[in-house]
Amino acid sequence: MAPAFLLLLQVLPGTQPLTLEGDPAAHMLAGIDSYLDRETFNSTKRRPNPPSRDGLARILGVVDKRVRFETLSLVESVSRPAEIHRGPGYRVLTVRWPVLDGLDAEGLLFQPDGAPKARIVALPDADQAPEQVEWPHKLAASGAQVIVPALVDRSAAGLVEPAIPRRLNQSRREFLYREAFEMGRHLIGYEIQKALAAVDWFARQEPKVPIAAAGYGEGGLLALHSAALDGRIAAALVSGYFGPREQLWREPVYRNVWGLLRAWGDADVAAMMAPRRLIIEPSRCPETPARPPEGAPGVLITPSLGEVLGEVERAKLLGASITLASDRGGRDYPMMDTALAALLDAVNVRLSPLDRAPRLSAPGRRTFEDLHAHIQAVVRGSERARKAFWANADASSVEKWKESTRPYRRHLWEEVLGKLPPPSEALQAETRLQYDRPRWKGYEVRLPIFPGVFAYGVLLVPTNLKAGEKRPVVVTQHGRAGRPQELIEPTTARAESVYKHFAAQLADQGFIVYAPQNPYLFEEHYRALQRKANPLKLSLFSFIAAQHDRTLEWLSTLPFVDAARIGYYGLSYGGKTASRIPPLLDRYAVCVTSGDFGEYIGKMASSERPESFLFTNEHEMYEFDLGNTFNYGDLAMLMAPRPFMVERGHGDGVGFDPWVDYEFARVRRHYNQMGIGGRAEIEFFVGVHEINAKGTFAFLKKHLNFP
Repeated sequence: MAPAFLLLLQVLPGTQPLTLEGDPAAHMLAGIDSYLDRETFNSTKRRPNPPSRDGLARILGVVDKRVRFETLSLVESVSRPAEIHRGPGYRVLTVRWPVLDGLDAEGLLFQPDGAPKARIVALPDADQAPEQVEWPHKLAASGAQVIVPALVDRSAAGLVEPAIPRRLNQSRREFLYREAFEMGRHLIGYEIQKALAAVDWFARQEPKVPIAAAGYGEGGLLALHSAALDGRIAAALVSGYFGPREQLWREPVYRNVWGLLRAWGDADVAAMMAPRRLIIEPSRCPETPARPPEGAPGVLITPSLGEVLGEVERAKLLGASITLASDRGGRDYPMMDTALAALLDAVNVRLSPLDRAPRLSAPGRRTFEDLHAHIQAVVRGSERARKAFWANADASSVEKWKESTRPYRRHLWEEVLGKLPPPSEALQAETRLQYDRPRWKGYEVRLPIFPGVFAYGVLLVPTNLKAGEKRPVVVTQHGRAGRPQELIEPTTARAESVYKHFAAQLADQGFIVYAPQNPYLFEEHYRALQRKANPLKLSLFSFIAAQHDRTLEWLSTLPFVDAARIGYYGLSYGGKTASRIPPLLDRYAVCVTSGDFGEYIGKMASSERPESFLFTNEHEMYEFDLGNTFNYGDLAMLMAPRPFMVERGHGDGVGFDPWVDYEFARVRRHYNQMGIGGRAEIEFFVGVHEINAKGTFAFLKKHLNFP
């Protein structure tokens, strides 16, 4: 028989009636979307002035020490000499130069016949080989020494690993972005490093003359940020790039920069150059299709002239020394003579006329392959990096572990996942009866967090609760594209086979159960939210953490809930949530993860692993610098001394048993060494990507002390 407070009630006591119509999940995502739009719009009003140069370098991945070298190396073969052209007063050489340990840059050196009047790094667009760009010839003919680095183009990545016969249609730039982003690097940062390595060499040459940078399209992005980071660059010319950056999420994913809009738009970056000269040419950018054949959606569209002018004016208000260069047809043709003359004027050189600049044949280069090999070396060394990161964690006792890992929890929340501010809405739950079953009643629940942003789920309350009794709660979490209802009464055979109505099973056994709705559904919609969130230093998990925190706050107020006995059990993306959220939220007393745990950094960033996300369309999965800070074993150890369990089906294609065992061995050892080995368990079973509901149920009963 139901307790008296539940008899015939359509609304839980102490809550307001839930009147939300339509799909709660759709409303949830729409609310998050609106929140991100507001925050993006307001970001320009909150940026520090001046912003941190070191902070910009970090999020761009300009973090590795460049190697010193004495001279450029000539690149030649039997069939192709190093010198490929002679122009009026200069010659063009194919060269290579060291950048980082294990990474070189390739490109062209334009060497004037006389002493250089200036030294310029000329950065073409990604799809332009250095040999095919005409404007560096004009700079060289005017007496400048010019280096033109080769960038990674936007062509399909193709067959990356011969041992994994999978041809990828995602662009080479996206592929490199993914693996680098996970390791706290960035394709943008690597290409900036190539440009700055050239600046390093320029700065050591005699005679001492001004150094400048110029670029178009992707090269314009690099020229702007290189000049902002390096005060040795006396002037910069940016063509086909400058404009408002608040729609960064619509651009190709390889331009996604973690936390960029917190402190920087293009105007803010431009202001970092002051008082050095910046020339902006509002030419048409290298426009790309809205979506590549495979990979993340994203498009390059030329901003309107008004948008460019608006960002230029904002830069001037911030103190930038900025000049707008335009010419006849300047919206269509980049690097017109007016723009080149303005750049040369900034370094005290006059533009010389050049009747015709040749387009030379480009050799085959290994720019993509070499950079990929370098990033994979970083991935392989990530365990050493994580060991160094964790050096201050003290596992000599439970108390010292809890105290010494507080900074690590803070870093995970603030620097990796992104932390939202405290809720602005009062905790006023809205509920309505959805299930009326003999053993339990089920209530839909809506909990406000911010305007339009809320947590939603279904609470199952056993009908055999006694007056004054307090019981444990198990929070049961669905996977990608899932719904709370699929964990209770599945409506499809697939949902039944995957989830086995495990929320209802737990309620049948007397647990109070709460099944939240997480926002990873509607496929490209939630991925677009991740793209919108990242430039604000936020992610989907920023919202998931806030939703779970508010849910726990509310559950703890219910008179029939024992707030000290709340556990978590999630499958797939819900298992991914298990590794990230319970370690942060102390109200979770027990955690069970299913269908996700394993050696995660290799899965995300190693091209040697056939199950790697590098080979899938799940471009939203990447978390900046996770590879140097937290693998799944590290995240699990943040749960300690609270109990932690892994559920693993032998046939689950999400991972492989040896990698799961490898990572869990670290967790088991950690718990054992602290004298709490009985609180860490793993269950392997014959099955696939599914709930097993056997050892995990026993684990929950044991550690939640129920019944």
